[in-house]
Amino acid sequence: MDEQEWMRNRQALAVGFKECQGIIGALGDETRQQILVALLEAEQCGLRVGEITALTHLSRPAVSHHLKILRDARIIALRRAGTMNFYHIAPDIAQWAQFKQLVDRVYELVRQANLEGYLQDERNEKAR
Repeated sequence: MDEQEWMRNRQALAVGFKECQGIIGALGDETRQQILVALLEAEQCGLRVGEITALTHLSRPAVSHHLKILRDARIIALRRAGTMNFYHIAPDIAQWAQFKQLVDRVYELVRQANLEGYLQDERNEKAR
């Protein structure tokens, strides 16, 4: 890959990280990961805060705080049924596709750097 192509790829990568900053930050926390797993494993169409609290063994305020971050990142959504609020994974396929594209771009750049000998492990051997 020539220097101009590397520059274009680095610029595209920077744009991708900026566009996915919210989802990356939200997914980077272990507690929010636990909440997402609980929502993905739920047999119903969403979970209430109390159910998430029971499944994750977190306090109600902690769950509410993390749910807000996940909602702000558009990873989860809220469905109201009367006075009850149900949280579920947001069906924003475009956002997940954008995130996947970023991860694929990072993978491809690392793979290419490895093929061209830029990546080495501690023993100065080419990474596999």
